[in-house]
Amino acid sequence: MGGIQMNAAYDPFARGPFAAGVCTFQARDTTRQRLFPCEIWYPSTADYAGRDLAPSAQDEFALPTGETQRQSAVRDAAVQPGVRPLILFSHHSGGHRRASSFLCTHLAGHGYIVAVLDHSEVVAPELGRRDGETPAQLAARVDSWIANRVPDIRFLLDYVLGNLPVGPEASVDTEGIGMVGYSFGGWTSLAALNVEPRIRAVAALAPGGSSHRRPGIIPATLDFKWTREVATLYLVAELDTCLPLYGMHEIFERTPAPKQMVVLRRADHLHFTDNVEQSHEGFRTMPAAGDLAKIQEEMRPIAELCSGEQAHLFLRGLTLAHFDDVLRRQDQARRFLDGDIEAELAVRGVEAVAYEP
Repeated sequence: MGGIQMNAAYDPFARGPFAAGVCTFQARDTTRQRLFPCEIWYPSTADYAGRDLAPSAQDEFALPTGETQRQSAVRDAAVQPGVRPLILFSHHSGGHRRASSFLCTHLAGHGYIVAVLDHSEVVAPELGRRDGETPAQLAARVDSWIANRVPDIRFLLDYVLGNLPVGPEASVDTEGIGMVGYSFGGWTSLAALNVEPRIRAVAALAPGGSSHRRPGIIPATLDFKWTREVATLYLVAELDTCLPLYGMHEIFERTPAPKQMVVLRRADHLHFTDNVEQSHEGFRTMPAAGDLAKIQEEMRPIAELCSGEQAHLFLRGLTLAHFDDVLRRQDQARRFLDGDIEAELAVRGVEAVAYEP
């Protein structure tokens, strides 16, 4: 490979040893009187090997649009026994709990339990859009979105630790809890560290929270009042029109060490979801006005950007390596992240830049 020595013994991009199982459950928050639809992915037993790749056995679910989508997981499969690290996932604004199933199934296939809920702004009627609302009413509603995000995650963590819905054969390693979030969910992951001591590692995917945000972007801020060391990985997009790269640099510089950031070349904000090509073009071409229309004007057609397959490979591999390093203390994962990440990605057809602070 041109004189480059690859890490042959450790490959976080590869498919894991387990087929991912998936189940849906509902969790009631009696304090706020909300019922949260939740999803959990987990490693399944050997009886399900390969079935997550078979169209006849793959899980199929309905999107909020009414369309259906398949994911590389088997619904209600038997769980592989054992004590497992737990990853919480936080979705983007306007998203839902299954918006990045490509990543959740990858982590489950490598032995992690991954738990997600539909956030309060999705499930609480009082936080939904209203006809004829004033700018002040809209601002108050968005403030409520922000205020509910971290409590949502803390509620989910408490619920899963007390009611793991995959069967008694598996349990959570309470010293191995991590969190990954995308966009508004990336902000949620970083903000949660102010108050949640159980989270030991975070992967922030194109997170919100920059003090240099664009007009029309949710005004969530970060103060990094962490009381302990948390290993943080930033995975961000070079051509992000919603949350531009200069904002990612600003957040990263303010983040306490240890930290690492890798930039995906020729990628925009929606490269972090399922169905990248469809999502990007749908957002770019939908009718819009005001601040949103200005963002759309700057978006490049998907044909000029990296593919969804390349973006997913980038996100799956680096996110897994980060959690393998911190939560599982795998020396091979640390060596991988300390090595030539750009070269590892390049031989797989992905262009990226490892940021040096």
